[in-house]
Amino acid sequence: MATRLKDGDIVASFSGRWISWAHTIAAYIAFLGALIVGISLHYTKIVQNEHWGYPQEWFPSVSATIGDRYPERSVFQLFIAVTSGPRFALVLLWYILTARPNASLPKFVLGVGLFRTLTCGGWTYVTSTDDHDWHDIFMISYLVATLPWTLGCIALSPPNHVAIKWRKRFATAFFATLVPLIYFFIQHKVHKVAGAYTIYAFFEWSLVLLDVAFDAVTALDFENFEIVVKDLTGVARGNNKMVADAVLEKQKDKQVGKVFSPSFSIVSMVDAIADAYNGFVFWSILTSLGVSVWYFPLWHMGISGYEAAVMSTVSPFLLGIRPVRSFVIRNLRLFHLLSLSGLLAYLVKSPEYRLFTVVFAVWISCMTWVATWYAERSQPHRLEARLSAWCLGLIASSIAKFACYTNNPIWPIMHDANGGLNKLGLGLAVLAVLRSTGGTAAPQGSPAASGTKGGSSLLAGLGLAGVFFAMHSLLSDSSTMILWVWEGYPIRGPIAVPHGALTIFAMGFGLLIGLFSPDLVLSWSFFGVASIGAALLTGRANWTGYYGALALAACVMAYAPVLISAAIKHPPGRTFFLGFFMYNFMVLFHVWVVAYAFVPGGPAVREHTDWVMTTTMLMIGCGVFSAKVTSTTSSIPSREPSSAEKEKFKPAAGGMPGASRLRSYYVYVLFGLELLAASTAYIRLNNYYPYVPYHPDDKLITAGIWTIHFSLDNDMWSSERRMRDVIKELEVDVMGLLESDLQRIIMGNRDTTQFLAEDLGMYVDYGPGPNKHTWGCALLSKFPIVNSTHHLLPSPVGELAPAIHATIDAYDELIDVFVFHSGQEEDPEDRRLQSEYLASLMGTVTNRPAILLSYLVTKPQQGNYNTYVSEVSGMRDIDPSDWDRWCEYILYKGLKRTGYARVSRSTITDTEIQVGKFVVGKGEDTPEDEVRILDEDDMPEGWRFPRLFRGQGVRGHRYHVFDEPR
Repeated sequence: MATRLKDGDIVASFSGRWISWAHTIAAYIAFLGALIVGISLHYTKIVQNEHWGYPQEWFPSVSATIGDRYPERSVFQLFIAVTSGPRFALVLLWYILTARPNASLPKFVLGVGLFRTLTCGGWTYVTSTDDHDWHDIFMISYLVATLPWTLGCIALSPPNHVAIKWRKRFATAFFATLVPLIYFFIQHKVHKVAGAYTIYAFFEWSLVLLDVAFDAVTALDFENFEIVVKDLTGVARGNNKMVADAVLEKQKDKQVGKVFSPSFSIVSMVDAIADAYNGFVFWSILTSLGVSVWYFPLWHMGISGYEAAVMSTVSPFLLGIRPVRSFVIRNLRLFHLLSLSGLLAYLVKSPEYRLFTVVFAVWISCMTWVATWYAERSQPHRLEARLSAWCLGLIASSIAKFACYTNNPIWPIMHDANGGLNKLGLGLAVLAVLRSTGGTAAPQGSPAASGTKGGSSLLAGLGLAGVFFAMHSLLSDSSTMILWVWEGYPIRGPIAVPHGALTIFAMGFGLLIGLFSPDLVLSWSFFGVASIGAALLTGRANWTGYYGALALAACVMAYAPVLISAAIKHPPGRTFFLGFFMYNFMVLFHVWVVAYAFVPGGPAVREHTDWVMTTTMLMIGCGVFSAKVTSTTSSIPSREPSSAEKEKFKPAAGGMPGASRLRSYYVYVLFGLELLAASTAYIRLNNYYPYVPYHPDDKLITAGIWTIHFSLDNDMWSSERRMRDVIKELEVDVMGLLESDLQRIIMGNRDTTQFLAEDLGMYVDYGPGPNKHTWGCALLSKFPIVNSTHHLLPSPVGELAPAIHATIDAYDELIDVFVFHSGQEEDPEDRRLQSEYLASLMGTVTNRPAILLSYLVTKPQQGNYNTYVSEVSGMRDIDPSDWDRWCEYILYKGLKRTGYARVSRSTITDTEIQVGKFVVGKGEDTPEDEVRILDEDDMPEGWRFPRLFRGQGVRGHRYHVFDEPR
């Protein structure tokens, strides 16, 4: 029981020695923990210094252990931060212990102690890798301050002979250690003696241990102190209200009071999570439809007929039939479970039947969700909950793709071998459906069920189409709008990681606006903000364009619950049929602008993403106009409700009708998702990969070109991991990828380069973004990309031809790399103009060594080939004798070519891999008429191609230019 004092209750007390012990333990854990982790994970790297490595040097220095590598650096910084609290308390307690009237020395020692603590934080969190000069300034300042601190503490020591004895011993050992420390540092730094740095490291670690031990002696002095916490006003007995209580009491009739009530229900929280997961499953199934359809025109090289599957979203028209509508509403659980067939589609091996399975799931899912909203229209708070869950599902889907490198792990193109989590996703989906569909639908006789005559179902349907399309095309992946504004190196705008989390934050913020301020959302000023954001995203690049993207993301998410809640008051059959039908029209529209060369009527909308964006915003405007009318008339019931009904359906003040504390659980889910997005960004940002070429000692560049066919293999599986394996095993340093732009609904809004770059440890330039209307080209490089420029080559008739002109820093020499995809065979004039443009670019823009990684659509020695390989371009063919080429070519100049190979594609794509090896700094290759073919045994080991692909090769990949027996 706490002791009663005159001026309050003692609620806690403890001995002052625990301040010293807490400081000592935390400090030793910080240093020794980092040492243990460093030796366990990066032993050879942290014993390496500027002159020697293992085995000459075999013990790491303090600075190499705590400052260079993750996670040991983080272990040290975490526990040294924990140490800071006890450290400040120790310094203050020492002052209280030693202070005397009119004595200045205790104040001086106090100042020195505080200064040492702050400088310790300086060299801890500004490592030598971050800023070597400031790290040294902080470290030297700390060491200099150690002398007056040590001497001052000895001089002020209380008459405790044990404490004084140990202080003198530790201080003597500390200063004595400085002599050999300096000696062996000079031996290492000046005389470069092998092993000297290891001996220096032992003395350096001794200094750390002695420094902490010196301060640990204060435990002997502080044991006579007792730290006491007293309650002067009875707050610990619950007599005083907390700030949150006062705010909630004051706001009890407003939004915050209703949403964030102190009471909390685990059951309601579980229900909200289950609802949100159902929303996640809906968006996962819907977004999988496009990428499943895309497989067929991709392999047919044109209209295949399977494109009609996109119309599977129009199933809500069946709700216009009363018996069907009643049956669906009475059996919502059954229909939600049937929609989960889309999660089972990965088990279907045939691409055709897999697509049909997804079509069925989308058909059922769209109808079921509309029926769910319609069933809840008479209970606004339940309707809001369902709408919140549906919107949260999109955010969750975007986060899942953010965490899984733009692939949704439960898509039908995923399975165990390529990162799929299909079984887990299906199991959770079944539980979520069973949980969230346990409630009953609203009674048809409720006041809101009678509908409203306000607004227009036509305009409401158009509004739905605009919102659905904007959510799917722009927000279903956090990197889509970032790639719209990407302009290459040097980086002048956002990048997918970490800024994808900002897109997700904007989406969550917009959803809160839609839930809490629907009147604001329906204002024309708000629509003006959304339109300005759309204009900036479409017309500007880098940060300016991205600011517009964030504004548009917030506005679109705010519109979703407001426009849907207004539209559900109209007959659902025709309203949502029109919404999804026009959404499908927009899906085709935004593909036609780039696929114009392959579709009927395509040239009419060629390269008109601006038309797509304008149409989207106009449709949203139609929805806003209709919802404004609906919101002013929907509160007028068709009959006078009873007093009980009035009370039951009383609108919440300042928010969507029927808002209640139920909303809080969906807000909690949103906050949890946003934290997950931030954590994902942090984890991916701190995944450090070695950006090191495969053969630096030989100054070798292995360059490759590959047409990856949009990262869908022959069997409709996502192929990133298979691509990663072969690129790694071929030891490619610089890789050009073609047909790589996947940032459209029909392609799943994906970005293959994120996974390849992060997993392989390569810099990446995505190339011209999705608003540039190309099929894409990308560059991966083990070498830093100093600068890159994107080009759209002349294409008056056919598809646009993208190119990247990048400058890389390879072994301290600037090398130009061109990645290029020529136009299609049917447009010879386009290809002629493109060949002249690129030849001029390669020949006149730079006189540096250069490599072209390309798709030229020509035969060797014929036609446009002689423009690419010419005096104008200055480029040479890597192997003029290879007659069996049509599409892919590697050209070069200013480098010494050492090897060339073609590798079969297996079932990953429809095009082989071509690889060339070049040595930097050797000058021009020999004249072509003097080229000699050498046996690999006569070449340095680093110049040779991996033997893994000889003969039969591995996993279907083999060399097929060496004329080898299989």
